[in-house]
Amino acid sequence: MDNSSQLTQAQRLNQHCACITLDRPAIISHLASQLGEDSGGALSAPAWKQFFSEVAVFVPGQELDDMLSIVRAIEAAAELPDYRRQVLSWARPSAQQNPGQSGVFMGYDFHLGEEGPRLIEVNTNAGGGFLNAALARAQLNCCDGYPRPPWAENFDAAVIAQFIGEWSAQRGGGRPERIAIVDDEPEEQYLYPEFRLAQQLLEAHGIDAVILSPAELTYASGVLCAGNKRIDLVYNRLVDFGLEAPEHAALRAAWNDGGAVITPNPYTHALFADKRNLATLADHAALLDWGLSSEHADVLHRGIPRTVLVTAGNAEELWLQRRQWFFKPVAGHGSKGAYRGSKLTKSTFARILDSEYVAQAYVPPSERLVLVDGEREMLKVDVRLYTYRGAPLLAAARLYRGQTTNFRTPGGGFAPVLLMG
Repeated sequence: MDNSSQLTQAQRLNQHCACITLDRPAIISHLASQLGEDSGGALSAPAWKQFFSEVAVFVPGQELDDMLSIVRAIEAAAELPDYRRQVLSWARPSAQQNPGQSGVFMGYDFHLGEEGPRLIEVNTNAGGGFLNAALARAQLNCCDGYPRPPWAENFDAAVIAQFIGEWSAQRGGGRPERIAIVDDEPEEQYLYPEFRLAQQLLEAHGIDAVILSPAELTYASGVLCAGNKRIDLVYNRLVDFGLEAPEHAALRAAWNDGGAVITPNPYTHALFADKRNLATLADHAALLDWGLSSEHADVLHRGIPRTVLVTAGNAEELWLQRRQWFFKPVAGHGSKGAYRGSKLTKSTFARILDSEYVAQAYVPPSERLVLVDGEREMLKVDVRLYTYRGAPLLAAARLYRGQTTNFRTPGGGFAPVLLMG
């Protein structure tokens, strides 16, 4: 099947196939067995009914290849000294040191359209990977019989390899004995069940794993500890990307001293995920001047929508053209503070001007048919590609209604990606 045929077939299936592919009892049983006594409260919460969509999203294999080309072009650009100087010029002081890691669970979010995938944003500590791996395994065949993607079976080994790779990048070899999965009040986090999945997987491969709040950590004499347990590696799920909050002092000290391997870390976030970087990555001429190959520069020119910093100097133009733009805070996460230009009020735009924002050319998302209470509805789709060092860990879609992705849409939530061709 050629590329155009793949795209046409994927569009047809996404717009007309109403097959329920999720084996919901299977995924609930799997998660319950992994979460143990914590499963009742976590999985009975009303929000979890809208966490997993019951349909899969069809994506041409060529579009996955195109997404990976964009990822690899970004990682090539990030190796350029001039690119690093540019993006580190606006980074936090804590982000200026490079211990060598690549960052676990890099997440690249795309909208898919007639002209191919367009990168919407880059995330460090991208959430949902463990849950999407479980989701990919809990699928029934639909009427067209597309098989499970390969990452459904290879995910566990790839995850362990990336944590060992992060350890080796800073320590030179071996493997960590104990990993702390760290977030503020982790048991209260929406994605706490996946922290437990990560813990179970690490322990199954001989690595002790604990789930902690940063307030439980202490740092002294070059050693990061939780109680009397030494922490070798921190799987960092905080959204304090610079580790600047007072309650993160022990973690910040360990980062500054190299007393623990922390991944992802402030440097990784500054290099890839600050949204100001998208304006740099979309600057074709600058990338060529800095030494990026024309092949990679062309890939980024096609694959990243035009992005500009919002300033007093371009405010009037952006306001007049606001329907063409999507506005995002430079250090935002989880779609917080993001606005579709067509929905902006003058008061909201004034707040944007008082903050640090980028404007990105609006790229409409594709759509997927779902059945909600027997009624056919079209939901918006984005695709998240989880990678490590440019290699895919898995791909997953998110279905939603509204301006940005959310887990409040009946029929929406995470959905597996089924590749065609």
